Amino acid sequence: MKHVLMLFALLVLAAVACAPSQAQSNPLVGTWQLNLSKSKYDPGPPPTSLTRTVEAQGNGVKYTFAGVSSDGKPISYGFSVEFDGKDNPISGSMPSGADTIAATRTDANHFVATLKKAGKVIGTSKVSVASNGKITTVEATGSTATGAKEHDVQVFDKQ
Repeated sequence: MKHVLMLFALLVLAAVACAPSQAQSNPLVGTWQLNLSKSKYDPGPPPTSLTRTVEAQGNGVKYTFAGVSSDGKPISYGFSVEFDGKDNPISGSMPSGADTIAATRTDANHFVATLKKAGKVIGTSKVSVASNGKITTVEATGSTATGAKEHDVQVFDKQ
């Protein structure tokens, strides 16, 4: 029994010790602030502010967004993805109106996400983390909630 408890304690310690290194090895993980001067919104307008928090979660990540829209309304939405190409629900109100997201990783610093509303593709985002891990660029194409075409390049700085 003593050996079983010791083995259990070692496994728990190993899991706790590995968790920070897994988060550090994933360049997506962290708190990111939208850099409005480097971002481009077509047709616009851009939000007043936007912060995204990315946490390691199982084989994927959990995104949480918070900010203020151009008209002063709060922005709050989030989702979890495992980079397996499967649709995942979006909670809150994403500005594009999407209700699901599916993501596929191309390598450690790049992934492509497909946004859908009621099962119909409404947009695609190509996400790239710079090799220094300090900047993420999101190139998003698709349609707004009103159906207008959009092409945004969002640049986020790691905090």
